[in-house]
Amino acid sequence: MVINASSKKTTFASPMMDYENIRLFITGGTFDKEYNMITGQLFFEDTHLPEMLERGRCSLDVQFRTIMMIDSLEMTDADRELITVNCRSCKENHIVITHGTDTMTDTARVLAQAALPKTIVLTGALIPYKFGTSSDGFFNLGSALAFVQTLPHGVYICMNGKYFQWDVVRKNKETGFFDRLK
Repeated sequence: MVINASSKKTTFASPMMDYENIRLFITGGTFDKEYNMITGQLFFEDTHLPEMLERGRCSLDVQFRTIMMIDSLEMTDADRELITVNCRSCKENHIVITHGTDTMTDTARVLAQAALPKTIVLTGALIPYKFGTSSDGFFNLGSALAFVQTLPHGVYICMNGKYFQWDVVRKNKETGFFDRLK
């Protein structure tokens, strides 16, 4: 693992360089929330992605960047444009974005409209990573990293081991899972 403190960029380099580089953009969401035991509030401090990649023994060449740390319900059109600009300007063609689940499909739509010749996979968590083994974040991150390497160019959402094309999925607030639209 190589950490460049000046740019806040961490690289997890693979001993096998057969895999194309993957860019991981962090935007916040439940994935990276912390819990205040005194107030009961969830809040953001810093991303858990370096720890997760290290703990998962990730051997891919993954470079990540924190774009923002916000709840997706607070995300604006300007925030979505910033995500799109970052996806457009990065050299990597395989991108994973950690994102809050409530408006993940909105951001996916904006990215799809940009028609970038890249494979972009958005993922998130319904339970914060810091909650330990009850969190789905660790599994969703691993799944997203696998899907981004195998899917053709396009925009996808990856949750609970499944991937969906951006325009045929919704968050089912009754079940806590993402469903394919019929």
